[in-house]
Amino acid sequence: MSNAETAPSSAPRYSATGVDVDANDRLIASYRELAERARRPEQVGAVGAFSGLFDLSAHPNPTLVASTDGVGTKVLIAGLAERFDSVGRDLVNHCVNDILTAGAKPLFFLDYLAGNGLSEQRKIRIVSGVAEACRDAGVALLGGETADMPDVYQSGEFDLAGTIVGVVDREQAISGATIAAGDRLLALPANGLHTNGYSLARQALRLRPADGELAERRARLTAHLPELGESLADALLRPHPEYLTDLRPVLDCVKGLAHITGGGVAGNLERILPDGLGAALDRSAWSEPPIFDLIRRRGAIGDAEMFRVFNMGVGMIIAVAPEDEPALLAELDGASGIGEVRALQSGVRVEISGA
Repeated sequence: MSNAETAPSSAPRYSATGVDVDANDRLIASYRELAERARRPEQVGAVGAFSGLFDLSAHPNPTLVASTDGVGTKVLIAGLAERFDSVGRDLVNHCVNDILTAGAKPLFFLDYLAGNGLSEQRKIRIVSGVAEACRDAGVALLGGETADMPDVYQSGEFDLAGTIVGVVDREQAISGATIAAGDRLLALPANGLHTNGYSLARQALRLRPADGELAERRARLTAHLPELGESLADALLRPHPEYLTDLRPVLDCVKGLAHITGGGVAGNLERILPDGLGAALDRSAWSEPPIFDLIRRRGAIGDAEMFRVFNMGVGMIIAVAPEDEPALLAELDGASGIGEVRALQSGVRVEISGA
């Protein structure tokens, strides 16, 4: 007889540790259905195998572009508000924007969801956001992993990460190498924090576990604030937009793209500037969503720290030749001219002026 047949009825079961294999097996069917909504013709086989296959034969000179990222402590805001639909969209769109900076068009995505005590419904809501964002961006949801990890996460907590792979013809890749003094810098607007700076925001807005009981913090998060015209939950959980749809038609005119994520405006813009070049930006040329002023005031945070941590209303910076600026401003909804590239004359590579 097998060990399973002779084991006493009182023997501990895996589910007692917080890992429910039966529940996870039930989820697979739901995940497959969600992934089918974001399928591309290049996929080989179905979701659910040990790996995903993707046919690149349609691309004669492919250069693969990849990125991995997460949503950070924004997941704690989602959990506190009990709103799980948007963080999957955040994850995909952030990754789409990252590879877009190289001029890449996304091919496929894989997600990783880990947590402790998440219900099946909540897991499906999270992955639904991933699948919907993949579908909207034309990305195949090729596979993923869901892990129950008691003791690593507190009950009800989770983390979400993903990997994206895209493709660009080598000759069309955007590297920033051709950026020159006199080039113009345009900005596409951010609609909020996107996926960065939430640890500082949670401290400033008193949303951490140390800032009160759960009910008190949840009430603080969901109450309508006149200065925002909405609740903190609405402002903080607004999904990170993807800029691929807007930028795809004009990529031939783009010399460089900086996705404004962790490190703020200056820190990310510096990453695409060739040696010997800096930038001058006019802060009055774009609008800051009101959530940033609220964080600044409630947290008594200085301007320099705000710009180092948050995007401050700038989602993507686009470097273009001066003669291309008018056409791109006309083509890109919401875009604004915010500065120019200059020869580096001081130790500060990106200077931000204006009020």
